[in-house]
Amino acid sequence: MADLDLRKLRYFVTLGQELNFGRAAARLHVAQPVLSRQIAALERELGVQLFERSTAGTRLTDAGSLLLGEAELTLSNSVALMRRARQLGRGEQRFTIAFMPGIIVTPLSRALSDRFDGLTIDVLRVEWDTQATVLHDGSADVSIMRLPVDTRGLSALPLFSEARLVALPAGHALASLDSVTVDDLARFDLLQDPDAVPEWRDAARRLRPGALTRDRSGLPVVNTVEAKLEHVAAGRGLVVLPRSTADYYTRPDVVYREVVDLPPGEVVIGFAAGRTTPQIEAALQLARRVLVAPADVS
Repeated sequence: MADLDLRKLRYFVTLGQELNFGRAAARLHVAQPVLSRQIAALERELGVQLFERSTAGTRLTDAGSLLLGEAELTLSNSVALMRRARQLGRGEQRFTIAFMPGIIVTPLSRALSDRFDGLTIDVLRVEWDTQATVLHDGSADVSIMRLPVDTRGLSALPLFSEARLVALPAGHALASLDSVTVDDLARFDLLQDPDAVPEWRDAARRLRPGALTRDRSGLPVVNTVEAKLEHVAAGRGLVVLPRSTADYYTRPDVVYREVVDLPPGEVVIGFAAGRTTPQIEAALQLARRVLVAPADVS
């Protein structure tokens, strides 16, 4: 079998994401016949059909669906390898810590600087949908992540847990209560990926058939905490946040309430599986010692 061609793999991933030859070709800046030939060549090399084309459109076969996730990781890892090679070629000694909003990583940055003379420590703010991506593409060496997160290709060690609260418009019907339940929340729209709050997702499936499909089609697509709270204040839905994030983002038109049956959120330190350096090993050791739940910081 010939060696895997990363260009063909990139074409496959783009088409797998778009499921439309025209849009995928436009993203790749190639002619549609070129994309078709490359996909056909990849299928011949692998000996498996990856896509099915019909009058209804293009869809992934079962084999294509299985390959897509692995292919995305392979491409990300290739980008990470090139990024690290360039840094080494320039003689740079840099270490990047990614972190989610509300988590303070200054103690870890200081501890690593003390441990490694001449090492430049960078920090990178991420969101729920990018906290793992930055490890795959090499943008960060370690990432302080909030579960749940897809850990394929990653290793993660637990750090701490903290309560999760719901953000409500100040005039919301639930705002008059001292605390709420997950079933209370399931009656309203969630302005974040349902997989980020699986308890709401499961309750919504039970209490509101269609809440995760038809009912979500008109919801705004938001990624940052700031944008989510803007939509919460405008009455477009609810958001579940860790206590530290809620404490950081206070505003008069949004209130926070305890969700009594929502388990604490878990915070972990993640890194690319199989990647070991003295700096990463030290970061894992130091993080478990110096990073604590923000509410515990005196």
